[in-house]
Amino acid sequence: MTNSAPEMRIPPPPTRQPVFNMPNVVLAMLLVMVAIQVGLDSLLPRAAMLELVLQTAFIPARYAADAAGQGGAYYWSPITYSLLHGGYTHLALNGFWLAAFGTVVARRIGWVRFLVFWLLSAIASAALFLVFHWGDQTIMIGASGVVSALMGAASRFAFGDHGFRRDRAHLNPRSTIVQSLGNRTVAVFLVVWFGINLLAAVGFSFGLADSAIAWEAHVGGFLFGFLGFALFDPVADA
Repeated sequence: MTNSAPEMRIPPPPTRQPVFNMPNVVLAMLLVMVAIQVGLDSLLPRAAMLELVLQTAFIPARYAADAAGQGGAYYWSPITYSLLHGGYTHLALNGFWLAAFGTVVARRIGWVRFLVFWLLSAIASAALFLVFHWGDQTIMIGASGVVSALMGAASRFAFGDHGFRRDRAHLNPRSTIVQSLGNRTVAVFLVVWFGINLLAAVGFSFGLADSAIAWEAHVGGFLFGFLGFALFDPVADA
């Protein structure tokens, strides 16, 4: 018979959770937009800020004239407008939805496809806005069109038979367009989302007295994401 100390089991250290539970590419885009907003509000003189906005915002009047002599803004503004915002409230709203829907889409398609998706959805959003505002001097800024495209993309896979699970939504098989429309959660989401944009289309401002909601860009982005997501998705249909 031997005497020995009783065996002790030391529990493993608790798993450390990341401070920002989102893919790096989504966090990077958020930080870029925040940095731009800080620069516009706090670092640049007003004249320089206004010039930068004019050179990077999407303005339909640019495209009613020939590209010659207009400089680079003619080509890059259909993308760069998506990185600017009309203030911290506008940025916070878009940032919240970007974190929610951008996270599941980025986990699904990876950072390279995510960036390509961002570029093309920004262009698609601007294109529909241009159709409704041809020749206008209206200035459009904000990531709302891209966020709407991410919402449309997520509608194709994130809402499974058992609802939305943030940790596993990116693993669901992609539904066809018909299957997505037949999903009750997606159908309710679409009715509410398009209803809000319809109200914006008829002039309801939701308390934003100093600006108008670019519902055309929202719809253009959503349709791009919903109808075109299969082009970016590495996972097969359901």
